[in-house]
Amino acid sequence: MRLSAIGDVCHAAAMVTRIQNQWPETEITWVIGKVEYQLVKLMPNVRFIIFDKSQGKAAVQALKEAVKEEVFDALLMMQVALRANMASRVIKAKRRVGFDWSRSKELHWLFANHRVAASKHAHVLDGFMDFADAIGVPKEARPSWNIPVAQEDKQWAEQQALALGKYVVISPAASKAERNWLPERYAGIADYIQEKGITVILCGGPGKLDRDTAEAIKQAASIPIKDFTGQTTLHQLLMLIKHAQLVIAPDTGPAHMATTVGTQVIGLYAHSNPRRTGPYNDLDRVVSVYDACIEAQQGKAWDVLPWGTRAKGSKLMEKITVDMVKQKLAPFVA
Repeated sequence: MRLSAIGDVCHAAAMVTRIQNQWPETEITWVIGKVEYQLVKLMPNVRFIIFDKSQGKAAVQALKEAVKEEVFDALLMMQVALRANMASRVIKAKRRVGFDWSRSKELHWLFANHRVAASKHAHVLDGFMDFADAIGVPKEARPSWNIPVAQEDKQWAEQQALALGKYVVISPAASKAERNWLPERYAGIADYIQEKGITVILCGGPGKLDRDTAEAIKQAASIPIKDFTGQTTLHQLLMLIKHAQLVIAPDTGPAHMATTVGTQVIGLYAHSNPRRTGPYNDLDRVVSVYDACIEAQQGKAWDVLPWGTRAKGSKLMEKITVDMVKQKLAPFVA
């Protein structure tokens, strides 16, 4: 059971892929959010039950109806939010596997009868892999992903890539405005990349924050930027990212989507610890001011604070400079 969000569903998909690789006969049911389902809906041999949280009690009733008279060998409770915990009560399972005590929040421990092993300073993806460990799935050397897309979406992206040439994706909008970098600095980086002969495109969802952020970047840029914001499905976006040379993004879904298709990422971090939530295969490319921000606020270094402690403030991302990002860009634009 993992309902949201896109980045976390990418991490969960790696755990599901591990189960399928090691135990190919296993029957898997995934309770998932409505939007997130659109990304992983073609994963083979997975039965999906969509939990539309906007439906409130009706969503819980629909879940209850979907699993009535079923008893699962194990329920992997990979979300600590109270809504998910409460919904999980309608699922009957011999083992209800939850997070260890240190990662258990919002009464999560009340709904589980088995806990994963404690893990200090684990990335979210590794934390999800703890669930596979808990039920005895053999380990793998590296995470892998099997997130299929339709042929028409592959062809659409190939056509876009052919027209664009060598390109970099900027996905500028996180779910909260305070986690976004300044539009004029995104624009400065976009100009810098395009002056090197590499196309820059913008992407994002259809929401107001995404659209407003993209417009502000385009207004501040000296060189026109092609904008795909709100114009793609998740599968089209995934394939557009796959053909890119690089993705630049704060802690947002497309950064983790890039990891699933092997595209490198420069992540921009201030509020959350990138060691926990950064792009899994590109932690060495992260531009982060988190360590300095959290120590200034808490008076302690990140490694002695509770894992996952967030820095607070609406201006933290301003501490990331254009030059800091350019340093990480050097291998891509040389």
